[in-house]
Amino acid sequence: MASVGAASGSLVARDALAFGEDGAFEPKILLAGGVTGPARASAPSRWSVEVEKRTSAPARRQPRTVKATDAALLETPFLYWSSTGGISPLSNPEIAGLRQFFALRGFLVVDDADPESGAFGKDARREIARVLPDAAPVAVPSEHVIYRTFYLLKPARPWGRKLGTPIADAIMKAGDIRVIFLAHDLGGALARNALGTWEMSVEPDGDVQRERAIRWAVNLAMYGLTTNYKDDSVHTPFILKRRATTP
Repeated sequence: MASVGAASGSLVARDALAFGEDGAFEPKILLAGGVTGPARASAPSRWSVEVEKRTSAPARRQPRTVKATDAALLETPFLYWSSTGGISPLSNPEIAGLRQFFALRGFLVVDDADPESGAFGKDARREIARVLPDAAPVAVPSEHVIYRTFYLLKPARPWGRKLGTPIADAIMKAGDIRVIFLAHDLGGALARNALGTWEMSVEPDGDVQRERAIRWAVNLAMYGLTTNYKDDSVHTPFILKRRATTP
């Protein structure tokens, strides 16, 4: 690679005011709106592998799938929702479950795996607007901390299998990103087959773009792990120890 620098069940009421404290990254796969799995099946596990390898943070190598009505939805703060096509409207229980997730400051990555059609991205925005009706997506500024939670991305923009738009939209609350909408097929840049070979080509810039996409994925993971991350306070030891920059 070319271098560019480096158990299902009903949702239950809880007394806890925050997610679990084990600190392990897990890109839990959201099953909602008729989505039955990630668009790129191997991508979530590969995401965990890259986070462990590059940051020394613990990660779950076999991320779980969760429905928006599952109690497990609230166990960790990171959710990954991806598809290649349109989705059906969320049910009222699904909406209620996701509202509880966001009330605990959960972080959702919406990854459109077919950005050329944009069907999933469009429908996901529609449904998230029903979950969070008082918050509209805005462009994430290039100076936002998400572009430097671990790697200092240059240029500061989203990356994936497709180059796509240089700006990501997000729903923010008090400066924190709660939902980020990606139109770049990030999972497509991460996916590998059983032999470890990349499953999909990355366009237009090949290995350099793939490396940037992986670094972007690591930054997203770090942002999800450190939900109280501030510009002037990196409070996770492995970030301090292994923080890297891109030239």
